[in-house]
Amino acid sequence: MLVMNNLDRFHLVGDVIDRVPGLQNVGAHVKQMIRNKLIEHKQYINKYGDDLPEVRDWTWHY
Repeated sequence: MLVMNNLDRFHLVGDVIDRVPGLQNVGAHVKQMIRNKLIEHKQYINKYGDDLPEVRDWTWHY
């Protein structure tokens, strides 16, 4: 649901890159990596009906 509503960490990172002055140029490659990961994620969901394991099992590390 978070990915579908653009509220996941991938979309949030992209928003930060877009909004923080100076990050647009250096963050372009990161944004492309994020787009690629979102495509991979969507394809995985379509095939297996579940999130990518790296998304599903992700936790905060302190």
